[in-house]
Parts: sequence; structure tokens; C-alpha cells
Amino acid sequence: MKVKEIAFCCYAVTDIARARKFYEGVLGLEPTTITENQWVEYAWGPYALAIGSSPQWKPSPDGCSAALEVEDFDAAVKQLRDNNVKFRMEPYEGPVCKMVAVFDPDGNTIVIHKRKGL
Repeated sequence: MKVKEIAFCCYAVTDIARARKFYEGVLGLEPTTITENQWVEYAWGPYALAIGSSPQWKPSPDGCSAALEVEDFDAAVKQLRDNNVKFRMEPYEGPVCKMVAVFDPDGNTIVIHKRKGL
């Protein structure tokens, strides 16, 4: 097997409508694929973040974690706070980036990230 790239990463959610309000309303993502009330993809180029609902698949803060690169880190943190999003990790500044980890409505961890110098 030769893996070429990551096709998508996906978070399990229990309520697609509620999850879409967070991913689209709070994070500002635009859906590129919607399959009934079970699957939504938000794609950028060859990469996609998806949300999916299935009784056999449970949300977890310790499962897969996607880091979303943002243009303005401080504005993103303010938007999260303004929307009363629960923080898993407060904003952190390291030598190469800034990041913060938050919970989506199902308790999955989402990382908001900004590389320094870009």
C-alpha cells in the first residue's frame, strides 16, 4: 500500500443540525458535501474536515483532532469567546505557532492554529 495523502478527518457527532450550527455558524466553514442527516464535509483543496453521525460511532475529546489554520488568531479566539465556546486548552504561544483547543458541541477537540511568519 502506498498512501498518497489524507482524504479527510472526521468527527463523530450526535446531532448533525446542532453540529452544523457550530462548524458553520461559529467556525465559519462552508459545506462542500452534504449526505442526508449523516455526513457533511468542509473541503479546502484536497483536504476535508467532515462530521458524521452513526449510532456505532461516539464523540470523544481524545480521538482525532484537526488543527484549523486561521488568518487572525486573536480575532478567532475572540469569536470563540463571544460564542461561549468551551476551551479545552487556553491560547498558547510557542516558538513557531499560536494555538488553542476548544470543544465542539459533542465534546470533540478542535484546534485553532496560526503559524508565525505566515
